[in-house]
Order: sequence, then structure tokens, then C-alpha cells
Amino acid sequence: MKEKITRRDFMKGTAAAAMGMAIGLSPEEIQKTRVILIRHQDALDENSKHNADIIQQMLDEAVMKLLDQKDAVAAWKLLIKPEDIVGIKTNVWRYLPTPAELEGAIKKRLLDVGVKEENIGLNDRGVRNDPLFQKATALINTRPLRTHYWSGIGGCIKNLITFGERWPDYHPDSCADLGLLLKLPQVQGKIRLNILSVLNPQFHGRGAHHFDPRYVWNYKGLIVSTDTVAVDAVGLKIIQAKRLEHFGEEVELETTPKHVKVAGDRHKVGVSDWNRIELVKLGWQDGILI
Repeated sequence: MKEKITRRDFMKGTAAAAMGMAIGLSPEEIQKTRVILIRHQDALDENSKHNADIIQQMLDEAVMKLLDQKDAVAAWKLLIKPEDIVGIKTNVWRYLPTPAELEGAIKKRLLDVGVKEENIGLNDRGVRNDPLFQKATALINTRPLRTHYWSGIGGCIKNLITFGERWPDYHPDSCADLGLLLKLPQVQGKIRLNILSVLNPQFHGRGAHHFDPRYVWNYKGLIVSTDTVAVDAVGLKIIQAKRLEHFGEEVELETTPKHVKVAGDRHKVGVSDWNRIELVKLGWQDGILI
């Protein structure tokens, strides 16, 4: 990416990559999608409490690197305009919700960009009927990574299901068509940033709504990209690597997370091909698994 990039350059680059896929260029001929994986060993303390200052620092460093900027607010200004109405799509699953510290870090930078506080909303299950989300011009998509009974993994793609009118419509065939959520009118073209929390992800579970703290580990990271599919592709790799480390052999997920590949290959809403992802790893490297 360029050392200095304008908002127009950024949007043109995204469009060019999509056009390249459409006309059949090889992966080498198409600009790769950048994904930032950042970790910090002090993001959680010995009691698994989140460190708000460190999480803000991690998010800032990730967004600056993603957009090749040296200032966090300048980087966010490439994503968000002061006049935007911004919905922060969070996740409230009671066992592993989006950390309040991460939500706060996002909101701080939106305010720093100049977005009015009344034009910033935070919601999960009520987004379809939330007046702010109905008129939102921009979305920030964030949630923790975990295994999921119906879709294999719950990531940034799955986080969008609450925009769907009937959630069970997306459940057939291991939720293979979750990528279609990115084409819904409330979503399409509005996601400016995806932040997949891998601060303390869940790597194993059995049955619907299963949670077991034995299968949650303090990875202390964030995965950040403008590409919803690419962040999930990276998250899936980490989950698979952790399962191999824990079980000592390849143990298949209870449900095959085919929706990640289908979103990229069939629905063309992002990049799932690992050869077309530029993964940039920042910060703490111990136990990175990828």
C-alpha cells in the first residue's frame, strides 16, 4: 500500500480488487487484502481483566498500519467522515460479549474524527429496528471469535445475522450462505472496519450455546481489516492451530465453517483465499500460532 493514502485512493483500491476478481486476473495480479493481527501481553491481566489503555493502543496501532498512517485519528479519518452516522455492530452473547473496553476504544476514535455523539449507536440483536442503524451511513463490525454450533465459527460474517429478517433462513447447509448478509441493504457498502476480538477466544464447544472456560484462552489479540471475510479467514486459521496444539491432532470442528470460503468464492463479498491475504503481525509474538 502507498505510504500516504487518501480516502478516494482507498476506495478506488478496493474497487480495483473487486474488478480484478470479476475479470479473472490471477492472485498475483490483484492487490492483496491487508489484515492486521496485533497482540499485547498486557491486554489482559492474570485474572483475565481487560486493560482499556492497552486495547486502545492496540486498536490505534492496527488501524494506522492498515492504512499506512502515523497518526490514529488521521487513519480513522480515511474511514469515517464527521457527518457519518455510525453504527457499532457489537455482540452481546452473555458468555463472551464484545469487551466494553474495545467498544469504548472504537467510540473514542469516532468522536475524535468529529462524529457527533448522537450519531453513534451501539447495538446487536436490535439493529434491524434501531432508528440509528436504519439511517446509518457507516458500520463498524466487531465481536469476539469463538466456535459456533451452526456455522463452525462465530466471526465478523456471522455477527451480521441480526440484520437478517429471519435468522433461521441462514442456517441450512452449515450456514453456508452467511456471506449474503453483506449484500443486505442495511449492510452493503457500509462496513468501514471489522475488528475481530481474539483477546480471549473460544476454540472448542459442543452443542448449541455451549460454553466451557477450559476452552477459552488468553490470546490477547485483535484482527483488523476492511474486509469482513478476510478477518474471519485469519481467525479460523488461529482456531484450527489452537485446536491442533490442544488436542495433539487435527480434530474437526463440530460444524464445518464453510461459510467463510463460500463468502469469498461464491458470493464475492470479500477475500477468503489465503494467497490473496497480506497478514501483518504486530506486537507480542509468543504463542501466535500463525
